[in-house]
Amino acid sequence: MLSSDKLLMKPSDCNFLATFACLINVSPETERMYLQRIFFFLSLTFALTGCDFFSDESPDLSGIQVELDIVSLEEPLFACQSLEDVQQFLQKHPYLGKVYFPDVAQSGAALAPLLYEHIRNNALQGFSKEVDSLFSDRKKVLEEPLEDAFRHIKYYYPDFKVPKVATIVTGFMGSDLYVSDSLIIIGLDYFVGPQATYRPNVYDYQLRRYQKEYLVSSILFFLSDKYNRMDPQDNTLLADMIGYGKAFEFVKHCAPETPDSLILGFSEQDLRRTYNSQTQIWAFVVENRLLYENTDLTKQKYVGERPFTPEIGPDVPGGIGRWLGWRIVNRYMTENPEVTLPELMRNPNARQIFEQSGYKGQIDD
Repeated sequence: MLSSDKLLMKPSDCNFLATFACLINVSPETERMYLQRIFFFLSLTFALTGCDFFSDESPDLSGIQVELDIVSLEEPLFACQSLEDVQQFLQKHPYLGKVYFPDVAQSGAALAPLLYEHIRNNALQGFSKEVDSLFSDRKKVLEEPLEDAFRHIKYYYPDFKVPKVATIVTGFMGSDLYVSDSLIIIGLDYFVGPQATYRPNVYDYQLRRYQKEYLVSSILFFLSDKYNRMDPQDNTLLADMIGYGKAFEFVKHCAPETPDSLILGFSEQDLRRTYNSQTQIWAFVVENRLLYENTDLTKQKYVGERPFTPEIGPDVPGGIGRWLGWRIVNRYMTENPEVTLPELMRNPNARQIFEQSGYKGQIDD
């Protein structure tokens, strides 16, 4: 039997949360924006009166159709009965060896025996069935919302081509998410939620984000990079904040029914407290002249993955700069209603967006 410890991934292997802080195994194109590859993902239910950032009218998607076919690779993988079967499986899906197993040598000769030994484990076989059961509603939580999100992207970007989407279960042997313009691979075992026997081995405040409700908003966050223009010469904290804010705004436009909490990454309590305390938080940022700070160590204190931001206070959630970035971008869109989403995403001038937002830590009327 394989112990639960062996089924759990190490914190340093975390890829999904890496969008805000660790590392995520995404394509080179997607890595461009995320300086030092920082992230997640992420959030709880943000249905707070007066705190929802998004108020744009829903676009008319009646004439927009997309074809989404999600391939379930977990079924043929666990149907393999021999090493040769696994080798043939990898030959049929060569992209797995190239992009999905970052900690395994990319040659099929090294990967196939290890993967075969892995899927023969009784505990993993049982876990695979458990994942399938817990994802029995995948059409509702994944296929339909992802298709709707792709229709929104195509509305804003008519040349958008739907990427190939595949799911797989490897007992945390592969990545949690791989996202590129042409291919998305979802490790379902990472996102089954607290009901699962085995969970990714990350910190508790990160673990709550590994649930299926986060999948679509996370995928959109990564896809936004293709459209999110940044000034490579601007290394300020403000530029990082605005970069995150534009990405969050992209997600909200393409999945407008998604709670802000599934986009941002704070608990409901933290969201309420942060919104109501933003005047004091902003005062700290201004008084300490942080907006134009350009040292990585300092910037990571405000946009990196942390349980809280002790520099400001124990009740201020980690990654507060990301929240402020979206606050600024949302105010910019409110103050400039003629600006479209594509125009926002094309604008690399973080300082201009900030100045034209008029944001000074104020709470919306």
